[in-house]
Order: sequence, then structure tokens, then C-alpha cells
Amino acid sequence: MWQVIGTHIPKWNVWIEAVFLFIIPLIIFLTVRQIKAMDGRESRRMERLKLLEEEDRSEQADRNPSVSEAEKEKGTFTEDYEANIEKVRQAVSEMSDVNERSFFLEKLNAVGTLFFVDGLTDKVGMDQNILKPLMDWGSSGQGGEDLPRGEELRNMFIRQVMLVSETEYTLEVQFSLQKVLFGSVILMIQGIPGAFVLGTPKGNTRGVEDPISESVLRGPRVGFTETLSDNTAMLRRHGESTELAMSSFKVGKRVEKQLMVVYFRDIADPELVDEVKRRVQTIDMDEVLESGYVEQLIEDNFLSPFLQIQNTERPDRVMAALLEGRVAILLDGTPFALLMPVTYGMMLQSPEDYYERWIPGSLIRFLRFMATFISLFAPALYISFISFHPGLIPTKLVISIISARQGVPFSTLIEALIMEISIEILREAGLRLPKPIGPAMGIVGGLIIGQAAVDAGIVSPILVIVVAVTAISSFSAPVYSAGISMRVMRFGAMFTAATFGLYGVIMFFLMLSIHMVKLHSFGVPFLSLTVPRSLKDWKDYFIRAPLQFMKNRPILLKHKDPKRQG
Repeated sequence: MWQVIGTHIPKWNVWIEAVFLFIIPLIIFLTVRQIKAMDGRESRRMERLKLLEEEDRSEQADRNPSVSEAEKEKGTFTEDYEANIEKVRQAVSEMSDVNERSFFLEKLNAVGTLFFVDGLTDKVGMDQNILKPLMDWGSSGQGGEDLPRGEELRNMFIRQVMLVSETEYTLEVQFSLQKVLFGSVILMIQGIPGAFVLGTPKGNTRGVEDPISESVLRGPRVGFTETLSDNTAMLRRHGESTELAMSSFKVGKRVEKQLMVVYFRDIADPELVDEVKRRVQTIDMDEVLESGYVEQLIEDNFLSPFLQIQNTERPDRVMAALLEGRVAILLDGTPFALLMPVTYGMMLQSPEDYYERWIPGSLIRFLRFMATFISLFAPALYISFISFHPGLIPTKLVISIISARQGVPFSTLIEALIMEISIEILREAGLRLPKPIGPAMGIVGGLIIGQAAVDAGIVSPILVIVVAVTAISSFSAPVYSAGISMRVMRFGAMFTAATFGLYGVIMFFLMLSIHMVKLHSFGVPFLSLTVPRSLKDWKDYFIRAPLQFMKNRPILLKHKDPKRQG
């Protein structure tokens, strides 16, 4: 009886397949759900802590109003000139790059002081537009009772004396200090409470260059720089439009940076714009070093390997996205702008597709889709066919592959992993090396390692061909970050192929498709154009239809004006 029962018990390999099929996906699902629940609890806890801190501060202010008044007076300029100078000196006591320049105004019988940062302030402009006009005015004519006082004197300085376009008057010590650390000049004059903040910034900025990460053969040769004002000016130079809106925000608690949300008021969905602004305002970090920080902090699903916000260096790509009804984010200090919402098709589109005629543009775009499939599944299909389904390969080719694999001591998976990891190391090393050496090292290193591995019998020649085609196909992605995602998922496809064969590849593809269907970018489905509501949206997906036929904007963006032309 036990022998009969034993014949019905599955073998050990069936149990292993069951573990991979059911238990591991269940563990992954429960882990992801637990991470999301913990993230939600943490965000709610932080909100409660902020509310409690605000309540404590308000209670302390109510209990001890004299302390709050003293603190307020400490951070505010008064009519006492010496006290004001001392406040600024104390604030910059550990900032040796902040310089002080005093002068005397004979006309007012008063002294004045300038505070500026060496290296950030345009000294020539400060001398010509601030100091020289002040000294000329202070030494000309008679002063005394004829001069206006108070607010009239302050307005006279702004309107008649100083030759600076960016002029602001403030009573806040912290505000004036922030401005001077960004290149402005603080002017304080005896008898005038407060300080003049005069914009004379000068910084060493990089010139406009061809974008490195998104090069094209035909199209504009300009890319964003690290200066926010230059980047916004590039968008303005695309044409005159009063509807191009730019909303400014400050991000960073300790080190503030300016962030700009850009959109067309008469095209973009107001709910999308409000959602982008809301997420930007929730950023709570000491300093936002690069737009990648913003991208990770405001995306929908941080566990997904796919980009839900596109980054680009090209102003023409940003302007094209804005005209479709999308929203862009520009951050001071980085040449990379962010575009949202995005779909999968945007990762395989290049601005050059629209600059060329529609037939070659469509062919090149379709080739990119094929190259993406090859870069993701070529090694996995090789492993599954060789290890599990050799009968699906033509007989002559199977004989050739078997003869080439004779003497190879490793399994197909290990063999493929050796080559793939070697290629990834070479690719990363080529990026980090100096420009004159990097490309040569990548090419020579790939040839030497591949040939040496074949001669040593570590890998088969057919696998070298597969890995080379895969590596070349991965370079076809116009967006570099999207190519990285495909490279990561390629290893997952290889492991499922080594475990279940072609069935594992199909299972991996289905799981990937399910994830992409569930994924959203600011409320827009990630695969919305792949399964469009209307076939009209396919005019700009797998192929690029003639411009005469692309009269409407994508329906999925819920824009105010659906008509693009006609």
C-alpha cells in the first residue's frame, strides 16, 4: 500500500518548482505589502510629530511671550545702525568668505557698510553700480535739512542712486543673509533701518553644450546647464507664449535650492499640476543635491524597476512634452529636467524621430522596440532552448551548438552569467575612465576577454555572439536610465529560464506585464498607449505617423485643449 501511495507523491523537482511558483511569489507579495504599510505608518507618524511640535511651539509662545518677542527682535533689523551691523557680523562670524566694506556719505553725515561674498559677487558690477554712485551722490551738493528722511530717503536711494535692477528692502536678518550667500550685496546705511539687498551675482557657469546623454544627428545642439535661470531662458527662447507658466518652490531644510514647476496653463490638466506641486511641497530633506532626489521622492512606486518620471538634458524634448500636456520640473544645480507623467513608449522615443521624415522615423522606432526585447530576453531564450528545449532548434544548428559547447565545464546559466557580468563590468569601467581611454578600453577589453574565454573553453562561441548582440541592443535605448532597468531585469529572466525553461520565460514576461499594467505615473497608466482607448493614439507609439495625421494630443493626459493642429 505504501508503495502505491509513494508512486503518487510528486518527485523532489516538482516540489522545488512548486516552491518557485507559489511560495516565493507569495513571500515577495507579502514583503512588498509590509514595506508599503510600514511606509504609510511612518508618514502618518511624521505628520503627527509635526503637529505635536507646532502645538508645543505655540504653547511655549503663549506661556512666554517675552521670549518669542526677543527672538523676533534678534532676527530683525532695527533703527540702531551699530546693532544691525553687529547682528550681521555675528551671523557671518564663521564665514571667512563674506567681506565687509565701509564708507562715509558726507551728504548724509552717515556711514554705510556693504557685505558681499568673495567669488559669488560681481565686484566690477558692485563697484560701478553700487559703490561709485553712492560715493558720487554722498560727496555732491549740500545735505542737511533739505534731504528727505525715513521712507522717502529709502525710496530715493532705490530710484535715483543705485544702478542695480534687482533691488529689495528687508528687515529680516536671515533673508538678507541667504541672499548675500547667493551672490547679492547687503547695503546698510546709518539712519535707515533695515538693509538693501542688491542683486549682483556672478558665478562660474558652464557654457551651453551638446547633451552628452542624449545625442542626436539632427536637431538642436543645446542642452541644459547647471544654472536654473539659463534653463528657464532656453525654454522661453523656443517661442513667444504667455501661457508658459513657471511656479517657483524652495526645497531643502538646511541648504535651500530653487525648484521650478513648468507647464502650459491652457493645455495641462489642473489636477495634474496641483498633484505635482503637492508632492514637491512634501519633500523634507537637508539638501536636494540633484533632480534624481526629487524623482525618487515624488514617484508613485519606489519598488518598481521602471522609470515613472523621465529625466532629460534636452530643452526640445521638454518643450515637446509640455505641448502634449505634461509637466516639467527644473532644479537649480543640475542639467537634468524631469518630465511627468510618462508611459512606456516615451522611453523608446527620441526627438530625432520627429525631425526626420515619418518612414525612416517609424523604422528606427520599431527597431528600438525589437532591440529592447532582444536585450531583455535574448540570454534567457538561449538558456531555455539549450537546457530544456533543444528540439525547438533546427537540427543543423543544434549540432553546431553542441560541438561548440564541447569542453565547456559550466552549465548554461553559469556560462551566461560569466559573460553578462563581464560585459556589465566593462561597460561601467568604460563610463568611469577618462574620455580618451574609456571607449578604447571597452572595445579592446570586450574583444580580448571574449576571445580568451572561448580559447580557454570557459564559454562557447555562440554565447559570445548572443551576449554581444544583447549588449549592442541595450545601447539603442534613447533614455540611459531606461536601459539600466532593462539590464537589471535581464538577470531575472535568465534565472527563471534556468529554472523552468521556456515556461519560466513566459511566466516572467506575464509577471512583468502584470506589474506594468498596475503601474501608474501621476495617475496615468504606464501602459496606456500600449492598450489605448482609441487607436488614434497608436499614431505615435510603435510607428510615427506623418505629422499631418497627428492632429490631437494623447487622450490619456486629460488636457484642456485636445487639438494640436487643424
